[in-house]
Amino acid sequence: MGGFFYFCSMKELLVRTLSGAVLVAVIVACIFISPWSCWALALFIVAIGTFELSRLMHLKSRWQVLCGELLAMGAFAAASLGMLGNGPVFSWLLLLPMLPFLLALFSRTDDFKSIAAYDFGSVALLSLPCYFMVWLREIHSPKMLLLVFILLWANDTFAYLTGRLLGKHKLCVRISPGKTIEGSIGGLVFTLLGIVVYSHFADWLPMKVAIGMGLIAVVFGTLGDLCESMLKRQAGVKDSGRLIPGHGGILDRFDSVLFSMPFICVYLMMLS
Repeated sequence: MGGFFYFCSMKELLVRTLSGAVLVAVIVACIFISPWSCWALALFIVAIGTFELSRLMHLKSRWQVLCGELLAMGAFAAASLGMLGNGPVFSWLLLLPMLPFLLALFSRTDDFKSIAAYDFGSVALLSLPCYFMVWLREIHSPKMLLLVFILLWANDTFAYLTGRLLGKHKLCVRISPGKTIEGSIGGLVFTLLGIVVYSHFADWLPMKVAIGMGLIAVVFGTLGDLCESMLKRQAGVKDSGRLIPGHGGILDRFDSVLFSMPFICVYLMMLS
């Protein structure tokens, strides 16, 4: 029996490793191939993430889910394509925030709170961060966008390893019992150490910018992970979806990116 469980755990680890490697390769390729490949990746995250959010909020109406998708993707398209030079063509999409009000007005349930929470939540959690992904690549550089992903991956990895080795005190047991204070400190220390060393050798990345980005990525990336765990706990599910074998859904893999991206971009705006 012990050998069977060992085989299952090794198989799960292999699946998780392979799918994670494929995901990283896809992200890196989309970032560097062209602005449109990055835009397509961001739009895909918005579309799938919004659908997963509707499941976490237990929305039953297909019309509500569809309208939420249109709102989230439309808001992202209007903002990002406007930045890429196609604003007049897609500016009408900015009218889509009125959609939840109209949908609730003609809904049989008259439940505006749940409709608005889903619709505006999808814009805040998905459309806005994905717009900033495109903005960061275009205004700064593809390698700056990739650096944000690397910072968040490093924080997740070292927080997990440090937590497994030294973790004793729970960070937020009510929401995520697996996270520890020691793990979070380990993720912070190793991520900052890595970005400081990298900045020392990379002439394009000033030390002040690097440290600020590292701090924001760790703090808000961790908060984003906790927020997504809160939504899953309230929904009574383990994962937001099953799109990525061994990892769950889009929200499971991009929660820290989505939550920290706007804060990192605003920080860079303040420095410019």
